[in-house]
Amino acid sequence: MEKLLNEFTVNRSIAHAWSVLTDLERIAPCMPGAQLQEVEGDIYRGQVKVKLGPISTAFKGQATFVERDDANHRAVLKGEGRDTGGKGNADALITAQLQEVSAHVTKCVVSTDLHVSGKVAQFGRGVMGDVSAKLMTQFANNLNTMLDAEQDDPAEAEAIVAEAVAHAEEVKAHVADVAEHTATPAAEPAGAPTVRTIQGPAAEPIVLSDVAATAMLKRLLPALGGLVLLLLALRRLRK
Repeated sequence: MEKLLNEFTVNRSIAHAWSVLTDLERIAPCMPGAQLQEVEGDIYRGQVKVKLGPISTAFKGQATFVERDDANHRAVLKGEGRDTGGKGNADALITAQLQEVSAHVTKCVVSTDLHVSGKVAQFGRGVMGDVSAKLMTQFANNLNTMLDAEQDDPAEAEAIVAEAVAHAEEVKAHVADVAEHTATPAAEPAGAPTVRTIQGPAAEPIVLSDVAATAMLKRLLPALGGLVLLLLALRRLRK
């Protein structure tokens, strides 16, 4: 089990940042390598592409909100994924807590309990920590760029607000429908949630050799040092 701690800032008020960060469909394109593919009720399914040298793989999985405290701006998500090549699994419990820095700046502290198995587990704590920190930085940069672009385009911003209001009305209607069926035992059971396919551009894979180069080098240094000593010893024996 890996315990990872990261933080980043969003250049918006805490209320605005909270509304954005809890909209997984909206922020999914900001995460490197990630692609949201479908939504079924409160379940979000997709994949994350990873590349190391000539080898490419993808993790398919899903995420759900375990806890969402709108008043205290705290959310807990459960994520799980499986390597499509059968080389490993991963599951994580992610806790995000927002903190107000100023009227227009919000800090997000992300604590992750990560469990991996298979070949992915061969990477040590240093690699995992280094990769997560760099990916979180890329995500924050992409998120702030997206928000700045929306602010620069009033029409797009207005459309986003209208979409958010419509989504809130849908959620409100769904909650009312569930409450009605729960309160009336004789009513017919509600049907299964509709699966909604997300049509979006394919995500570029995460290149691990770029984001984990420093940590990998640290792990390789002892081996490289031993190799150099061995070569020197062999040269002396030949003399």
